[in-house]
Amino acid sequence: MTDPILQTQDLTVRFGGHVAVDAVTCAFQTGELTAIVGPNGAGKTTYFNLISGQIPASSGSVHLRGKPIDSMSVSQRTRAGIGRAFQLTNLFPNLSVLENVRLVVQAHSGKGFNMFSMASQHIELTEQAERVLTRVRLIDQREQVVAELSHGDQRKLEVALLIALDPAVYMFDEPTAGMSVDEAPLVLDLIEELKDQQDRTILLVEHKMDVIRTLADRIIVLHNGQLAADGPPAEVMASDVVQEAYMGRELEDV
Repeated sequence: MTDPILQTQDLTVRFGGHVAVDAVTCAFQTGELTAIVGPNGAGKTTYFNLISGQIPASSGSVHLRGKPIDSMSVSQRTRAGIGRAFQLTNLFPNLSVLENVRLVVQAHSGKGFNMFSMASQHIELTEQAERVLTRVRLIDQREQVVAELSHGDQRKLEVALLIALDPAVYMFDEPTAGMSVDEAPLVLDLIEELKDQQDRTILLVEHKMDVIRTLADRIIVLHNGQLAADGPPAEVMASDVVQEAYMGRELEDV
């Protein structure tokens, strides 16, 4: 097995006397989609926050490509290759869909404005942004103001912004939350397309077990902030620890 692209080592955060994430050690490989499950309050989103830099760890460390990133800010981690959907939501709600994606494409390219090459750069950036919008089925809404998009289209735009960043690690925290039964499959299809590329790492917090069984290569279970189980979906769901912790209704909605 190759070296992991992302790894947490004894990652811990305390809020007063409460340990929200408790010494979680986990490694994530390129080309793997890992579903992170657990009951409400298990520490799933907090674990995401620690990896993406939203909150500092009390102890432990996060490594990307074998190097510690604990001293990096959220934006620095994003530039290093960690992409999290909610970080990008509504960057510019009063700009168009196309303008939002084009700005991310420009930021990722590192190209500033140059009066001698502005026209050609603008065309190139626009074409790149339109390719992303075509991929996420938002090309017909490219001139629409982001604030006027439906909730489902906003979630699709989140995926578009992440794709425009081209991160090594995609982090999705309940990407279908609040979406209708008609809207959700498209976002899941986009995530599956990213997985099929086999050159990115995907972390997915999701409560719908049918989605997890369809998409996940691996499941990790957090319980009371601790890593309770880790392995292939069938193996994890059949394990004693999961059966005991998530019997009945909870097992179907972790």
